[in-house]
Order: sequence, then structure tokens, then C-alpha cells
Amino acid sequence: MDQQQLFVKMALGNWNLQIGRIEKMFDGFNDDQLLQPVAPGKNRVIYLLGHFVAYHDMLGASLGLAERKYAHLDEAFLKNPDNSSFDMPDTAYLRNAWADVHSNLTNLFAGLSAEEWFKKHNSVNEADFAADPSRNRLNMVMNRTAHVAYHAGQIKLI
Repeated sequence: MDQQQLFVKMALGNWNLQIGRIEKMFDGFNDDQLLQPVAPGKNRVIYLLGHFVAYHDMLGASLGLAERKYAHLDEAFLKNPDNSSFDMPDTAYLRNAWADVHSNLTNLFAGLSAEEWFKKHNSVNEADFAADPSRNRLNMVMNRTAHVAYHAGQIKLI
């Protein structure tokens, strides 16, 4: 195993670990419990579930690997805070969308070679990537992994 393969294995291992942990958290809540805020005046668990669906759906497109399927969730879960006036889908829809998004990402990730992980993602231009090659696909997934861990810590407060 060369260094690139090792880095990819470590990063995706952590991604899978964090996704598995937060999925167990979401699965441990019934629909009524998903309506709880993580702390007074903060996001509800259902909002975080929808937030991850929308944000991770965006990941496939940002990596240049897939088209978005859940862009209609952006208004409620990415562009606005929880408890805004935007309609929220029911929990069954969000749970199914979570499973769909992460199943698709697993398949997309498995299809990339180690070398492909170190190519630029769609959120960086060629000049900026040339100046800083760490702005690659793998780093984007690593940043999203940290984002999952951050919100998992919030959910643990309940």
C-alpha cells in the first residue's frame, strides 16, 4: 500500500466511523424525540438530520461525481436556521433520504482510485488548486467528517 492509498484508507475509515456513529444516534430517536433541541434555543435533532442530508447530497456534486438529488432541502436546512418559516419534510422522508445519500456516497467513494482522491474538487479553481494542492477531494471529505463529529457532540448533550 502506497502513501496515497494509506491516506485515503485512514480518511474514509474515519468518515465511515463518524457516519456510523451519528446514524446510530439518529436511529436511537423516535420521531417525537427528533423534535428535541440539542440545547435550549439551539437546533433540533430533526434539523441536523435534514442538514446532513442536504449537505452530504451536495458532497457528490462538489467532488464532481454525481448530480444533486435533494437540492430542494437547501432552503430549509442550509440557507436558514432551524425553526424558520420553511416547511420541513416528515421524519420518514428525512430518514429515507439519509440512507439514500449515504448509500450513494459509499458507492461513489468506492469507485475512486487513491490518485483520484487527490484531484481538485469543484469548489476550487485551477489556479487556487495549483497554489494549494491540499484543496483536493480527500480534504473535502475530511472537513465534512469533522463537521459530522461536531454535530454528533451536540446531539450527545441530549
